[in-house]
Parts: sequence; structure tokens; C-alpha cells
Amino acid sequence: MKKTFIGVKLRRLRAERGLSQIALAHALGLSPSYLNQLEQNQRPLTVSVLLKVNRALGVDIQEFSEDEEAWLIAGLRQALADAAEPIALPELQEVAAQMPALGRAVLALYRRHLEAMERNEMLSLRLGDGRSDAVAPVAMPFEVVRDFFFAHQNYFDQLDRAAETLAAEADTHDERLADWLIHRLERHGVRVDWTDDAQNSKRSFSPQRKTLQRLEASQQAFQLGAQLALLEQAETIDRLIDVPQLAEDLASRKLARIGLANYFAGALLLPYGAFLAAAESLRYDIELLEQRFGVGFETVCHRLSTLQRLGAPGVPFFFVRVDRAGNISKRQSATHFHFSRTGGTCPLWNVYEAFGHPDRILSQLSSMPDGRRYLWVSRSISRGQRGYGSPRRTFSIGLGCDIRHASRLVYAKGLDLQDPEAATPIGMGCKVCERERCPQRAFPYVGRALDVDENLSRLTPYGFALLH
Repeated sequence: MKKTFIGVKLRRLRAERGLSQIALAHALGLSPSYLNQLEQNQRPLTVSVLLKVNRALGVDIQEFSEDEEAWLIAGLRQALADAAEPIALPELQEVAAQMPALGRAVLALYRRHLEAMERNEMLSLRLGDGRSDAVAPVAMPFEVVRDFFFAHQNYFDQLDRAAETLAAEADTHDERLADWLIHRLERHGVRVDWTDDAQNSKRSFSPQRKTLQRLEASQQAFQLGAQLALLEQAETIDRLIDVPQLAEDLASRKLARIGLANYFAGALLLPYGAFLAAAESLRYDIELLEQRFGVGFETVCHRLSTLQRLGAPGVPFFFVRVDRAGNISKRQSATHFHFSRTGGTCPLWNVYEAFGHPDRILSQLSSMPDGRRYLWVSRSISRGQRGYGSPRRTFSIGLGCDIRHASRLVYAKGLDLQDPEAATPIGMGCKVCERERCPQRAFPYVGRALDVDENLSRLTPYGFALLH
């Protein structure tokens, strides 16, 4: 492996465990002086030390991967793209590796800057045309909750294990999971009413009447599980959302509660141990997992992005759901893939190609501007039609992982994982992508001045001035 310095991470790990430097050195079987050199970045991390950390402290080896650094670097490049003085990549790498807290603080400031810009634009509209009903935007709760899930790497151990225990209990009864969950809810005085109407809801619960109704046939077990989570796992959920980032906004806390209830429901339908074992034995073949567990494509993909239990991790996936217009309505990551916050994701990404190939799974090797390569699996899905002439909801589901895990997936068949030229070059979005020769570029890169020459017609729509 290349030289990797982990001083900051190792000191943070020791502080979290409440260990002195001598105590940690003893636990790892190292001399205190050697550990001190590691913490001061005077010695690089070696494979043998990494394995000792894993054995002695039960820390997942992936915690020391470069994923978090890559995420920080990508975020910093986006936040500082239009800085007065260009920031060289080595400087950003140094910040991400040695001062990650500083990097996260810069990203938080950048996010607040974007929110302030949005408020100023709304205020200008109000002052300009007299629309007194215009409301200044505030921080969007769904983004706060998305960051909350991201901070947990999309895995919540206590909820996941509780769901697995409940699934095992349900397996001992000779009845459908949905029927067993109805009986379980009856213990809480909840009555299920199978109302079938066209209202825009998957689940409707009346706390006053203790009645649960409007359950779509394909969603019954999932929605019953989510309702049960809100009743039986309320204390655990409340404890998880009792964090500063969710403290200031009631809507964010409510969204987080729903998200965690849905997480529990997914873990109930696809219990960790059984699902991981099946995924590994089937080489993560999504269609075969659909058939084995009786759930849909999106449900399988979403669950695959949560398999990060300490000591028994699956492939760390990124999960994304997009529409034809490029809007990302869901994105979850078990690791640190950086999705653009500014919109306009890359048209060369195969999640968009999937719309042209209904019900067909597409594989793509892709490379980001920083050289990191990924394997993406995408497929379009449609649902929701309630009669002739009513619109259907159509999305593309993308599931990706770092190329170092690609050989574990059936979708790597026939792909040359060793050839860098085999990967499609993509980016986070035109405005923050510095690829100069991309024929699909829609907007110029904001980090460089335009090179405009009326005597030259380029193959690509925009040219960049050279850095001096």
C-alpha cells in the first residue's frame, strides 16, 4: 500500500476510547515511542499495524480508508472552486488528511453561504416586484437529515439488531410477515383498516383512533414495520436524533424519525445476517436477491447501502435515485462518495442512460477527476399508475462502489478492472468539473477564467485559461 499517515485519526480513536498513549501502545503490541511517531505522522501506517488496530480495538479497517479524505477533497474543490486564488490539489489533500475537522468546517461555512445567497435572492424578489407572500428560504430539513444519515455511514446498529431479532421471532410463526405484524400492532391497540383509495399516501395512522389505513399492497409489510418502529423503538429513535444538528428544527427531527422508522422496516424485511450471507453467495446479484426475499429492486439496492455492521461489513455502496430531469430524490452512502449539492450531475453517468433501457441493468466503470474509479449499476423503475391516463413515477436507481470492491460483484463480469482507460470519465457537475475536453459540458467550470477566441471553434463548448 502507498504511504498513509493516520496521526489525527489515531489520536481521535485513542481519545474516544479514553486510553493513554502507553495503554494503546500496550494493546497494539507496539512500543510507546513507535505509537508516538505514528500519531505525529513521523511513521506511515503499515498493514501489520492496521490489522493490530482491527484485532485489538474492533475497529473496521475501512475506517482508515481514503474514502473520507476523497469526500472532503471533492467537497473542498467545489466550495473553493471560485476562490480568488486557485487552491492546488496537494494543499486540499493535506487539509483532508491532517485537518479533517477544518475541512468539514469549511464545507459547513460554504453551505451557509449558499443558504444566505438564496435568502438574498428571495429578498431581492420581494423588494423588486412586491410579492409580499414570498417567503425567504431556510435550511432545507431534508438536507440536514441526509447529512445525519451520512454521518452514521447509513448504518444504525441498535435499530438494525432490534429489527433482526424481530424478524427471527416472526420466522417462528407460520404466517405471512404482514399478518404477523398486524397481530403485533394489535398488542398496542392499533387496528389495521385495509382502505383502498386513490389518496396520495402509502400509510395513514390516526393516533386518536389508533387506526392504520391506506396501505398499498406492495408496501404492506414495509409500512406495518415502519409503524411498529415508531411505537416499539421510539426511545431508541429519540436517542439517535438527540444531536445538535437536529436540535434547532422540528421538521428535521420529524423527518429523521420517519427515516429511522423506514430504516427499521427495511432491516426487518431484509434481516442483516441472512441478507448479507445471500448477497455474498449470489455476488450481489440484485435480481436474484429480489426473488429470494420477495421485494423490489429499489428496496434491495437501498438495503445493500446499509450493510456496515462492525466485524461483518458488506460492500460499502452508494445509493442514488434520480428522475429524468436530473433531480436526486434519494442519496445514501455507506462510504464517502461526494454527490454534488449544486445540481446538474454528469450526463455521462449511466444512471441517466438507464432511462433509455427500461428494466435492463446497466454496468459502468467510471472515473472522477481526482482519478478515483467506481463501478456503477443502474436500472430504471416505474410505479404508481392508478388507472388509464394517470401519470407514472419513473426513476433511475444507481448503486455504486469503489473499484477495489468491484471483483466481488457479478456486474464486473467482462469489465477490465485494471485498465484505467476502460472507465468513463464523469464529474460532479459541469460548474465544478475541471475536465477540459468533455464534449457534454453544458456550463463552464467556475474555477477557471474562460478562454474566448473568436477565431477558434473548439470541439468542446468552453475553453479554460491556463493557470500561471
